[in-house]
Amino acid sequence: MRSVFFYNVENLFDTIDNPETFDDPRTPRGRDKWNSRRYKLKLDRLAKVISGFGSSLGAGGPDLLGLCEVENHAVLEDLIYHPELLHLQYCIIHGDSPDERGMDVAFLYKRNAFNPISFQEHRLWIYNEQQDNEHTRNQLVVAGLMDGEEYFIIINHWPSRRGGEARSKPYRIAAARLTNRILDSIYERSENPGVIIMGDFNDNPTDPSIKHVLKTYGVKNDTIISKRLFNPMEKLFRKGIGSLAYRDKWSLFDQIIISMNLTLNTKSKYHFWKAGIYKPDFLIDSRGRYKGYPFRSYAAGKYKGGYSDHFPVFIWLRKELE
Repeated sequence: MRSVFFYNVENLFDTIDNPETFDDPRTPRGRDKWNSRRYKLKLDRLAKVISGFGSSLGAGGPDLLGLCEVENHAVLEDLIYHPELLHLQYCIIHGDSPDERGMDVAFLYKRNAFNPISFQEHRLWIYNEQQDNEHTRNQLVVAGLMDGEEYFIIINHWPSRRGGEARSKPYRIAAARLTNRILDSIYERSENPGVIIMGDFNDNPTDPSIKHVLKTYGVKNDTIISKRLFNPMEKLFRKGIGSLAYRDKWSLFDQIIISMNLTLNTKSKYHFWKAGIYKPDFLIDSRGRYKGYPFRSYAAGKYKGGYSDHFPVFIWLRKELE
């Protein structure tokens, strides 16, 4: 059995000012008064989330882990070498995105679960009304083997809804089209690969970028395997389940989407088992204005000392032989 996990970690930044990015709020003298003590607590919090996942099934920590809102490779090293995670032997695949705030996506994997072959970053070129380039996150593509099977992992953090959902919608449509081009190149070079697309898409499973551009299906369909995508998060979203909340409205921007061939129930290959939102009690704010929301690091400009403003999402893959 293999677990796949995605987590928007809400600004995992170090305390050092990078003069090339707008990371000033996350510095000791910045708006957030981000110091070593707060940074250490953030690492403690995230390590608790990651190491605790899967414990009820006898598995400590996810096998494959996508992250977004990380500043650099150094913070990822601080995370995987945390005492609670060190024994899990995570490895890092990361690249620097041109995002103005310095935020990147990253992929972590257990060395005994996944064997990477290659990775590549794909730049998303989008332009605002003044035709200025909107610097945003790259899409990270990792190719590798899991028990001899070929998989392609695509890690995303699509453009936000800053400025309004409608106004920013074309940016996410452009991101979806980039993902489609990546998929086309994957299917050109590989026959029947397993594809896992995960990220914070800043859109819900039923929004046009996901549903119509990526052409995802919310139900499994054995008759449309080739180049089709199954989104198990759509069913959760239609039930009113979300990974983040804003003004008492829940959204499910964090999703894990898979190629339809991973839904086939075969005995010898990994296939989809179940999906969910990981939200143990400690991840939920228990009081105040944001009671029931994800227990986040900052809220309304004030430090709360929590985990993240998003809940993690996950899927399990298994073989019938298990």
